[in-house]
Amino acid sequence: MDILGNLKGFFKTEYTIIDNNVFRLHYKATMVFLIGCSLLVTGRQYIGDPIDCISKDDIPTNLLDTFCWIHTTFSVEDAWFKKVGIEVPYPGVDSYSPGEKRIYHAYYQWVCFVLFLQAALFYVPRYFWKAMEGGRLKNLVLGLNSCILSQSSKDEKRSLLVEYLMANLNNHNFYFISYVLAEAMNFANVVGQMFLMDTFLQGEFSTYGSKVIQFTEWDWSVRYDPMIKVFPRLTKCTFHKYGSSGDVQRHDAMCILPINIINEKIYVFLWFWFVILAILSGLVLVYRAAIVFVPKLRITILKSRCRMANRDYLESVVEKCRLGDWLILDLLCKNLDPLNFRDVIADFARKLEGKDFDKA
Repeated sequence: MDILGNLKGFFKTEYTIIDNNVFRLHYKATMVFLIGCSLLVTGRQYIGDPIDCISKDDIPTNLLDTFCWIHTTFSVEDAWFKKVGIEVPYPGVDSYSPGEKRIYHAYYQWVCFVLFLQAALFYVPRYFWKAMEGGRLKNLVLGLNSCILSQSSKDEKRSLLVEYLMANLNNHNFYFISYVLAEAMNFANVVGQMFLMDTFLQGEFSTYGSKVIQFTEWDWSVRYDPMIKVFPRLTKCTFHKYGSSGDVQRHDAMCILPINIINEKIYVFLWFWFVILAILSGLVLVYRAAIVFVPKLRITILKSRCRMANRDYLESVVEKCRLGDWLILDLLCKNLDPLNFRDVIADFARKLEGKDFDKA
């Protein structure tokens, strides 16, 4: 029941907004997708049949499948671009001679675990920000996100909120720094994970998506699917056993990897999604820098979000507040009912009139 309650809380639509849409793409959309993919691959890998190996020798099929799955399969590098059906049965599959370079494929055993690790890493910035935020904004809302309140209740709660803002004026800079740090962590995480996947896939991920795009434009007579090099569907496996005379015999097998059909689609999507997410996260940092260095932009943003508030009051408030206070107001604007936020700004502006900011 606790698990179901937590899931219900994760997907609820009514909650206090303490971040932005791009931030939520990290810890909600991306994390959920990665966990879903991890479960899909896990089910296919440990419940289904992830590998099927065939050999002309009298080796039990189940034994060969288990051995090749555990000890990994390989491709012959010189056979990647040979003519299929004439020189080789499949790209990368050819008779092996000692001294030829083999490319081993072991990562498909770890895909489900790596995807789950990636999902956990996408939640780290969110966890950090929630810890730093400490539920402050949720407490500040005071039920003013509802438009159905008695006038006396509105006045009382609005008065409490304005008193808090006055008492903590210019004391929210650490709040702002923590939020910007969390956004920087989002950007560093998505870029770092792109390098992580590139290392995990033996240097093939960095150009994976661009090669797939190029592949769609090639002539059909020379089409060579780049996905099968990263996630081959047919590979080789070498099994050794003792023969009847006591000598060691080598048995070559070809292994079909149906699980790679799923893996290749997952990573094609992740390549494009991570590129988009990295660009959006980078733009968020540029936007945040503009807010820091262009004070007038703060007024413009609040005016665009709370059109019902008096513009003179908004300008007066923003000009007398620092970055942390502006962030609090920006988040309150996202959570409070527009009418209630309009009245909060009006009361706050009146309270600020005549305050000695030089001494403060």
